[in-house]
Amino acid sequence: MRISLGYDIEIDCAQPMELVALLDPAAEWDARMVGQSGLQLTPQVPYRHYTDSHGNRCLRLTAPAGGLRLTAEFIVETDGRPDDWSHVGDPGEPQDFPDAVMRYLLPSRYCETDVMMAEAWERFGATEPGWERIRAIFDHVNGHIDFGYVHARATRTASEAQSEGRGVCRDFAHLAITLCRCMNIPARYVNGFMGDIGVPVDPAPMDYNAWAEVWAYGRWITLDARHNIPRIGRVAVARGRDASDVPLLHSFGPHGLTRFEVRAEELAKSAK
Repeated sequence: MRISLGYDIEIDCAQPMELVALLDPAAEWDARMVGQSGLQLTPQVPYRHYTDSHGNRCLRLTAPAGGLRLTAEFIVETDGRPDDWSHVGDPGEPQDFPDAVMRYLLPSRYCETDVMMAEAWERFGATEPGWERIRAIFDHVNGHIDFGYVHARATRTASEAQSEGRGVCRDFAHLAITLCRCMNIPARYVNGFMGDIGVPVDPAPMDYNAWAEVWAYGRWITLDARHNIPRIGRVAVARGRDASDVPLLHSFGPHGLTRFEVRAEELAKSAK
């Protein structure tokens, strides 16, 4: 299966400012990239890439005063299979976790495990450790939060999503991640492309999506509290402790968003 991805984003800057963007498919997709336009900037300005502490490839540039437009298109090859939820053997305990995943047990900006610890253990402490507990957490979040773009708020934390019972995909992810961490299940935040492949088409404008990965059974498992079913065609862009680590656009100055178009769709088998 081939998936066509792209974005067309424009900002208006009051003054020159530094900009860090995480918009392109993650480096793991390089080997499966079968076509791309490359980054197009209008106006053209110098830019460079660097890798952050989570292994994400970041675009850095100095945006000029006025408008700046960023566009790119990609075609990636996927196996067409849904998220792999297989789980065999021992889910693992903290003493078994690799050093690199330990940070994903700690509290972070939007995932306040210290605030939610008691509630998490009261709610999920009686569930069987492993897949049963993981599924109980994601089922809870899926049924508890009412999704709606009108509910979006950039400062909402996991505990606030729990108390308010509403939010967007990042809130679903933050709450599920926080509850997992409270229960000693490493969990991290993922931002990426996910088109309506194998499901009814959502008439709302497409956006980047947020989901979670949990460390269990010796590997990272992709889980999505908002949709709560294995999905086809996810293309990760960046991973971190929560959304504060992986903003699509991290600007060091005032700007306005004047255009935001994102696309992810399956190509017809005849299209090359």
